[in-house]
Amino acid sequence: MVVKQQNFDWLIDNIYQTHNALQANAKRIINQNLTIRNWLVGYYIVEYEQNGEDRAEYGARLLEEMATTLKAKGIKGLRPRELNTCRKFYTTYPQIWRTVSA
Repeated sequence: MVVKQQNFDWLIDNIYQTHNALQANAKRIINQNLTIRNWLVGYYIVEYEQNGEDRAEYGARLLEEMATTLKAKGIKGLRPRELNTCRKFYTTYPQIWRTVSA
């Protein structure tokens, strides 16, 4: 009975360690992917607004329309406020792409 309990403890411990290690890795990968996604969303918005120029005139209407259309396509979590944050993220860190693509 003692041997069986030791084997069971070993089994549980290995499953526990595997679960924790892979869950931590999944969180890290998800965070990386969301960071890349948010930067790219910001890039697309800025390029669309500016047509490749340094100056742009834009308003909240574009972000509202984008959020509505994206939601209709099943994309959650990109409301106007988040889209604006993505835009600011891109304009604050335009050099990130060089790091990601390296």
